Parts: sequence; C-alpha cells; structure tokens
Amino acid sequence: MDNTDQPTVLLPGDVRMPLLGFGTWKATGQAGYDAVLAALDTGYRHLDTATLYGNEREVGRAVQESGMRREDIFITTKVPPDRVGRERETLEASLEALGVDQVDLWLIHWPPSATDSIPMWRELLAARDENLARAVGVSNYSTAEMDELIQSTEENPAVNQIRWGPMLYDRQRHAEHRDRGVVLEGYSAFKTTDLSNPVLTGIAGAHSVSPAQVVLRWHIDHEIVVIPKSVTPERISANFDVFHFSLTAEEMREIDALGNA
Repeated sequence: MDNTDQPTVLLPGDVRMPLLGFGTWKATGQAGYDAVLAALDTGYRHLDTATLYGNEREVGRAVQESGMRREDIFITTKVPPDRVGRERETLEASLEALGVDQVDLWLIHWPPSATDSIPMWRELLAARDENLARAVGVSNYSTAEMDELIQSTEENPAVNQIRWGPMLYDRQRHAEHRDRGVVLEGYSAFKTTDLSNPVLTGIAGAHSVSPAQVVLRWHIDHEIVVIPKSVTPERISANFDVFHFSLTAEEMREIDALGNA
C-alpha cells in the first residue's frame, strides 16, 4: 500500500496527512532508527517526532536510507513550550537533524504560559509562511486555548494532538475540533484503553482482528489521526494491518459509548 492508497485528511494549504502514523516517543538510538525503518518498510508514510524525543536524527537517517522520496513521507515534529523566543533556531535544528528542508507539520508540544502562547503561535505561522513547515498546529491544547489563538490571529491550528482513545471519547470535544476545522490527532490510544473490554473483544472477533486493530480502525473511521508506537517489528506490522476491514455504524456507536462508561 503506497501513500496514495492510504486514507488521509486534508489540512490547510492542500496538505494531505495520512490518518495512520507512526509514533516515535521513547524510540531512540539504534532501536529507534530500526523501528522507523521497519515502519517505512511496512508501509507507514507518516512519522511523528519532537524536539524533546531526542530522536530526530535517527528518524531522518531512516527516512534517507529508506530510499523513498521525501514527498511521499509526512513528517511531524514539535517545539517545546520553553523555547519561546527561540522557535526559529529550534526548528532549524530539527530540520538539520531530520535532514530535510521543511517539515510537513510543526506543533507546539503543549501550551506555554498564557502570555507566551500567542507570540509562540505567531512564530509557527511565520515559519509556515516561509515554507519551513507546510502546516502548523498545537498539541495538548484545550478548546478555550485554541480559541485564544484563533481570536488573536484569525489563524486556526491545522491539528491538535491530544490523548485520545475509546475510553476518552468525548463527542462534544470531537465536535468542537470539527467546527473549527481543526484535525483531531490522538496519541496513547492503547495506554488509555482497556483492550480486554468485552465490546472491543467482541467486535475484534467479528472481524477476525485484534482489539488493538479495532481501536486503530475506530480512529480512522472517525477521521481522527492516530499514531501508535512500537519498536517491535511484529507489532509495527500488526498496527498497520487495519485497511482490510472497517467498522459498522453500530460498532462505532458501541465503541463511542465506552467514553461514557
């Protein structure tokens, strides 16, 4: 499956973001490099890293040594909130480590202090306007915090990356992102989910897949970006093997209801 076959969501600027990505938190050193290379070999075309992960160099090396075209791989990185006033040098260091001229998505990793949030956001917008990032967004922002940025700059974050999973499903929060044209991207999908829950195991059995695969498919069918992480080749492969089935409307409702349980 190549990049054109995978489901994507459209970001501003005609940027296509694959709904399934590969998370790299804690994937450092040789193990991190091997994991990213295995992910690309498996078919992932969306990699998620951050300045704080300390692995941008390994991610970049894997991209270069994969033999794939740069434009076929979507790369996200994030700026720590304590880099207020040093955003540009932080991004330049990320680009150098990754070995690329621009990232596809640059996020504020979590909100800085209230007085710093808007200045930092303006720096991300400036980097986008100079083509150092194709799209910009935020991570771990509340709806009110996003609204502050939108009201101050008339620029909506393309993405908000937050903890998300069936047990955290919040219909109102989902709708708030949709209403603002902000793509919801979830992390910690497995850590926040009881994979032995009978709803998930029952649906998994009906499709001859694992509960983890059901959780990933649930995100994709909601058009919520999901970034599972693993350094185990078998798990990396299993997490990608979610395009041969989809969930029924009734199954989606049953999983959504876990957020109210």
